[in-house]
Amino acid sequence: MSSRMFQSLKNPNYRLWAAGALVSNIGTWMQRVAQDWLVLTQLTNHDGAAVGLTTGLQFLPILILGPYAGLLGDRLDKRKILLTTQAAMGLLALLQAVLVLTGTAQLWHIYVIALALGVASAFDAPPRQAFVSEIVGRDSVANAVALNSASFNLARLAGPGVAGLLIGLIGTGWVFLLNAASFAAVLIGLLRMNTKTLYRTTPVPRSRGQLMDGVKYVLARPRALLVMILAGLIGTFTMNFQLTNAVMAASVFNAGPDAYGLLGSVMAVGTLAGALLAARRAAPRMRYLVMGAVGLGISTCAAAFMPGYALYAVLLVLVGLCALTFLNSANTLLQMRTEPAYRGRVLALYMTVIQGGTPIGGPLVGWISNEFGPRWAVFGGGAVALAAGVVGLILVSRWGEGTVRRQLRTVWAEHRELREQNARERSTRERTPGRKKAAPAEG
Repeated sequence: MSSRMFQSLKNPNYRLWAAGALVSNIGTWMQRVAQDWLVLTQLTNHDGAAVGLTTGLQFLPILILGPYAGLLGDRLDKRKILLTTQAAMGLLALLQAVLVLTGTAQLWHIYVIALALGVASAFDAPPRQAFVSEIVGRDSVANAVALNSASFNLARLAGPGVAGLLIGLIGTGWVFLLNAASFAAVLIGLLRMNTKTLYRTTPVPRSRGQLMDGVKYVLARPRALLVMILAGLIGTFTMNFQLTNAVMAASVFNAGPDAYGLLGSVMAVGTLAGALLAARRAAPRMRYLVMGAVGLGISTCAAAFMPGYALYAVLLVLVGLCALTFLNSANTLLQMRTEPAYRGRVLALYMTVIQGGTPIGGPLVGWISNEFGPRWAVFGGGAVALAAGVVGLILVSRWGEGTVRRQLRTVWAEHRELREQNARERSTRERTPGRKKAAPAEG
């Protein structure tokens, strides 16, 4: 494999971070599947709107608290913030497990816990995103962000499928308990880090108007503003796969929890592939952002009308690859093109727009599913992504990155050059005496 792909893992602190995040992310995906299935099939009678409301409540706090959380990340020690937020989310997962296992869980309990988890996550997400640059330094940020995405999607690959099996075998309560235990992995990793080797940014002194300074910083930079607008539209109306996959599995394909969990794992095949491809790029490009949005729109619209479960699952691989290409490009562009003093606030705004629209989009998609059918809910999200991506392509072409046709040719040429480079590296390793023959590079 290309050494560029895993260069961040040479950093001991990043290895601790990546290992803890992988375990915790698996638990989180298991919890998401179990929570949706609990609401959809045990606490309601296949009510997509209730699932959408649960998801919306979990993301509502970041819409309100996200910018302030980013400001705290610029002012305070990010590692200490993460120790607090991760411990809080672990305790909330434990409470959810106890309620379900004791048979006392009611729908309003799940709503309250989802809202509380959203508050903890709102204060966790911006510092967590910005903390990556403090672990590896600026030269490795693009690679570290891509590997974070790979870890997240490797967890997404394993988590939903395992959750689906465990729900059928032992019930949702035990899945929640396993998620609570998984937070210990992140806490241990954070505590074991060598703080002396972190690339700490200088804390921003307290002063008036700092939240608005972050907003003004983005508004003054057209490319950053485009990233935010695309993220807001796609995050609100398209990135509702947790809900749409649940209603498609249960209501359209009449499938059980194992089949629903498998959809998440199948989609993660595409997102994991997209993350590994991103890890091999030297730097982010606006063209990958807008083309990821266009590809996401086309593939989601196509998936909406697949006649059977198997074909729908196959399309989700492409949906996942395009979604990850878009998300990774957005995150990395903002991390690398933002001054350190503003990074926490800018990433907080990004997390706010990418997740904060879910309280609007989740219930809306659930309502469309109930009134017009799940297929139209999926199609509507795809249409928004496609329209946003096309507008983004036009703008990027006007900003000097070439026409749409030229951008497509450039992307293809970059991929071809990367394949040729990997082939040369393999050939060199195979000719080097005294070394074992290297495994083929993954593409």
